[in-house]
Amino acid sequence: MQQSDFESISRVSVPELDSILGKPFPILNDGFVRLVDYMGGDESIVQAARVSYGKGTKKVNEDRGLIRYLMRHRHSTPFEMCELKLHVRVPMDTWRQWIRHRMANVNEYSTRYSVAIDSAQTTLPGEWRVQSLGNKQGSDGFLEKSKGDHLTKRETELQSLAGEIYQERLDLGVAREQARKDLPLATYTEAYWKVDLHNLLHFLALRMDDHAQLEIRLFAKAIGEEIVKKWVPYTWEAFLDYRVHSIQLNQYDKEIIRILNTDGKEAAKKKAIELGLLDENGSTEKKSRERAELEDKLKEMGFSIPW
Repeated sequence: MQQSDFESISRVSVPELDSILGKPFPILNDGFVRLVDYMGGDESIVQAARVSYGKGTKKVNEDRGLIRYLMRHRHSTPFEMCELKLHVRVPMDTWRQWIRHRMANVNEYSTRYSVAIDSAQTTLPGEWRVQSLGNKQGSDGFLEKSKGDHLTKRETELQSLAGEIYQERLDLGVAREQARKDLPLATYTEAYWKVDLHNLLHFLALRMDDHAQLEIRLFAKAIGEEIVKKWVPYTWEAFLDYRVHSIQLNQYDKEIIRILNTDGKEAAKKKAIELGLLDENGSTEKKSRERAELEDKLKEMGFSIPW
């Protein structure tokens, strides 16, 4: 091919995103997320998907339709052509969950080289959550205010004492890498986090979910609604339709729903017993997370629970 055969290329620019470059979106009492840089946009996803067809089509409705097709059928590679770089300030305990998403490039503030950030996440009296009885890793409701007042007072005392001891160690010449060891997990850290759109959407699908811990959910929602929605509007629309607001049916789900629709409640109940979702006598005393998830799906689709 001759050089003249190639179409000219210009960098994809998204004005809505350019307008918020560097703008911090506050989260919690002293956290934030802000956009540092980005590469690509909806146009880049379409271009990557049509690479073997040259220029392809340029109609907006066809671009939107293609992106929805790619999302619907989980063709992830074209979404990897877009990248986002964020600067975040986040409590260390929340960051531990965040960093579990390994498909990203990360550079974190180091308390070996620098003095720890003099800020920690605080909890208002009405924000202390109760441990969920049905979910060992979740919460359910809030403690009464009298208990919250006490816990917030104790939190302030603890964080103040930890800060004093840390500073005392530094003043006495203790190495930063050792002086930091008793800092609470509420201490804020900062990082640059660069991730492609495919892996970012996976992060958002998990961390925007109602079952995610509240603190990281607040960060995820800010990233999604304040940044990604402006960056790739067609992709964001498809992501909400096919990931966030969709229902995934497994084989058991499909069998129960099919039998419920064709043969009625008793037949569906019998099938649930056969599949081990109910006790042999048809009672729900047997704990089954799979059955509970099925019941949630049935309610969302307007079906009555058949047992």
